Amino acid sequence: MSCHRYDLPTSRREFLQTAGCGFGAVALAALTGHSQGAPLRLPQRATKAKSVIFLFMEGGPSHLDTFDYKPLLNQLAGQSLPASFKPPITAMGETNSPLLECRRTWKRHGEGGLWISDWFENVARHADDLAVIHSCASSGINHAGGVCSMNTGSVFGGRPSLGAWASYGLGTENQNLPAFVVIKDSESTVVNGVRNWGNGFMPAVYQGVEFNSDGVPIKFLDNPKGVDRRRQREKLDLLAALNRDYNASRASNTELDARIRGYELAYQMQAEAPDAVDLSRETEATKKLYGMNEEDTAVFGRNCLLARRLVENGVRFVQLYSGAGSKWDSHKGIEANHSRLCRAVDKPIAGLLSDLKSRGLLEETLVIWGGEFGRTPMSEQGDGRDHNPTGFTMWMAGGGVKGGRTYGATDDLGLYAVEDRLHVHDLHSTILHLLGIDHTALTYNHKGRPERIDQNEGTAYTKLLGA
Repeated sequence: MSCHRYDLPTSRREFLQTAGCGFGAVALAALTGHSQGAPLRLPQRATKAKSVIFLFMEGGPSHLDTFDYKPLLNQLAGQSLPASFKPPITAMGETNSPLLECRRTWKRHGEGGLWISDWFENVARHADDLAVIHSCASSGINHAGGVCSMNTGSVFGGRPSLGAWASYGLGTENQNLPAFVVIKDSESTVVNGVRNWGNGFMPAVYQGVEFNSDGVPIKFLDNPKGVDRRRQREKLDLLAALNRDYNASRASNTELDARIRGYELAYQMQAEAPDAVDLSRETEATKKLYGMNEEDTAVFGRNCLLARRLVENGVRFVQLYSGAGSKWDSHKGIEANHSRLCRAVDKPIAGLLSDLKSRGLLEETLVIWGGEFGRTPMSEQGDGRDHNPTGFTMWMAGGGVKGGRTYGATDDLGLYAVEDRLHVHDLHSTILHLLGIDHTALTYNHKGRPERIDQNEGTAYTKLLGA
């Protein structure tokens, strides 16, 4: 793969110049490698997955109450963690807490007999499409480190996000839309903010583009009154010429380059984006499928439907946040917390899977569900669960994965991954593999070192393909 060099600013003046170009770093700029003068990047092997929809439950959903059934947990509820288990390091520091029972009703679903709780009764109807990974692990024990790790592979900020790597490796199929889009379910800030979909040490052109959580997804697409498309073109051409002249002696200023490309993409989006994000074109039956007619599910249902429209129009990577602001965090009152949040996402996610499948898009769209970590089997504050990065569940559907199966396992209480442990580095490597990219070959030169998404530690988990 082609490599790039990113030079750090050498003076305060240069730092302020590069940091000041916020539009290019935040806005409509995730174009392809082709748009930067490099050839359009293609998958390195035949693959079904062309795009990704990552359903991120921010705050850490409890695997023990949703997809990882542990009967022993209820048998031992109220007792201390057995001596045969290594006591974990907990985020909140509670010790000797008793095991907390799971109050959910569990059933087997699909031909594969997947155990799924009644919190996801609608998603359960798609059990045969789900590849449920029970053995996920992360290095982040708190939200800042966990969310950063799940998005970038590191508990520390500064590395490119998964969506940025996908955009860098594959580009976009639609020059008139961003390659990487992020949509939250509220105006609340995701922990760490934009670094979760940032470009890190890559050029700013690969950063994710945040769409609005309600109302018009993209603001200011329409020209001001009295400005027609010809005049807008002339204004942008003049602005681009001025910016290029200014940028000629500042080649390392990737934010300015992204701003130039961002203005051009914004112009192109004025023609195509309104149709791509116009949900009024959808039938009432489709909106109902996503739960848009119900108060509890309307917001996430809208976002899921918008995600489908985006991948349908060539967007490479869409990330939807549920519970922005770590609302899935449930140190206390997990029943009320998770009941509300699961109800908000269950029907929309099921609708997304149904809609993708009916349109023949599921096989070429990799849908991922999960958070930054799971929850502990021990109680916290009596009726909550603490963070658990040592063993938790995520699932994937579509994109060529073999559904109707579970992969890996945690111990009998769901505390540690004990079979086919998949660290975040392995998950990232696997996602790129499913997109047809050899994660060991996709490198980016930073400070003279070829960097990879997995920091040289990940392995693609090919069992998901039925291998």
